Amino acid sequence: RIGGAGLDVYENEPHVPDRLCALDNAVLLPHLGTAALEVREAMGLMAVENAIALADGKDLPNPV
Repeated sequence: RIGGAGLDVYENEPHVPDRLCALDNAVLLPHLGTAALEVREAMGLMAVENAIALADGKDLPNPV
């Protein structure tokens, strides 16, 4: 039995199902996992590394 949940990702974002909103044992947050400056900078550098690898004909370091 699950006693509670904290959720920040939803199947049909940005819509959050009413059934989830009605739960007393769930904390619902917006999807903010990348909202820190350090994370955004790292994501940008990852994209640059992928672009350089693609231009050089190499495997992408992070193909996601």
